[in-house]
Amino acid sequence: MLIARLVVGLLLFSAVLCFAFSIATGQARWRRRGVVIMKWTLVAGLAFFGVLILERLALLL
Repeated sequence: MLIARLVVGLLLFSAVLCFAFSIATGQARWRRRGVVIMKWTLVAGLAFFGVLILERLALLL
């Protein structure tokens, strides 16, 4: 659980950092990288919550 939180937190931090670089430099590549990292953050978060839901369902059976 700690590793999943760490991964999601680091992904969010890196996305914010890319967006900050995009604002500071005005280069579109940083914004694109931030969007890609944000997409992977959402995938990681959904996978994490999916595992939690499956664990709860396994306890009910």
